[in-house]
Amino acid sequence: MSQHFLLSKAAKTLSLAQVFRMTDAEAETAFKAVRWASTDGAPVCPSCGSVEAYEARRPNGSLRFRCKGCKKDFTITSGTLFASHKLPLRGYLAAIAVFCNESALALSRDLGLSYKSAFVLLHKLREAMAEELKGRVIAGEGKTAEVDGGYFGGYVKPASQKEYHRDRRYARNQNGKRKVVVVVRERGGNSVPAVFGSESQAAAFIRARIAKGTVVHADEAASWDGLHERFEMKRINHQEAYSLDGACTNQAEEYFSRLRRAEIGIHHHIAGACLLRYAQESSWREDNRRVSNGDQVNRITALALKRGKSVDFTGYWQRHIT
Repeated sequence: MSQHFLLSKAAKTLSLAQVFRMTDAEAETAFKAVRWASTDGAPVCPSCGSVEAYEARRPNGSLRFRCKGCKKDFTITSGTLFASHKLPLRGYLAAIAVFCNESALALSRDLGLSYKSAFVLLHKLREAMAEELKGRVIAGEGKTAEVDGGYFGGYVKPASQKEYHRDRRYARNQNGKRKVVVVVRERGGNSVPAVFGSESQAAAFIRARIAKGTVVHADEAASWDGLHERFEMKRINHQEAYSLDGACTNQAEEYFSRLRRAEIGIHHHIAGACLLRYAQESSWREDNRRVSNGDQVNRITALALKRGKSVDFTGYWQRHIT
């Protein structure tokens, strides 16, 4: 089977590192080649269309052209979205590169790495994020926590012909790979996720991660009935309302909303052995969504430097467990 183009070397001809290594002259040449491709980068007057123009740089060094025909001055960005720009041209090249690269392959392209190297690096960073979740107990006396579950993976492709269609909601028509992410989240606080085969298997995890005296909100699923023995419970029937009589799981639902968006728009597939790491990453991002990106970078770097060897990845791609 041939390699997918997006994974090939030909698909990664520009990285952010290359952009930021460019000189001003190289950035100008790159912009000219794109804007005036039909003239091989030779400037074309946006006012009269003349190709007879010469450089007329300003004292500050910024590049301008003067048309011999209409005598008007113009720049590489005149008449474009970047007209009257404030950033250097390198900054706009970098912005375009990031915009074009924003996908599951973004890091691979930005840093000029192979997809495999980028994939392993990101999972090691997810391991570092998970260090903050290890052993975390949320809520406490007089506080509120929410519990909910969301199923991921185990996709079964539907049959093409109608007579062969099967209801994939039934266990007999599934492939056994579907897993549930269960999250416990403190109102206005932190969250902790875990992965199980079914919601009913999460009871011990929930009891260990929610402190005594916490008021726990959950939906009407029978999986949460056993929690009444330990916690004061408030249940909400989502067939009747999202919030009723003070009971709701909206903040837990917010976590799954963002995890689903990440699955659909960024990762595309977050099931299997890596599901827990993606769930932990989503939890970390949700808990730190109001922290500045600079502080987030510093925290992840510190966590990564404190972390020992990877438990998921040792070596280049083998995923040997240490």
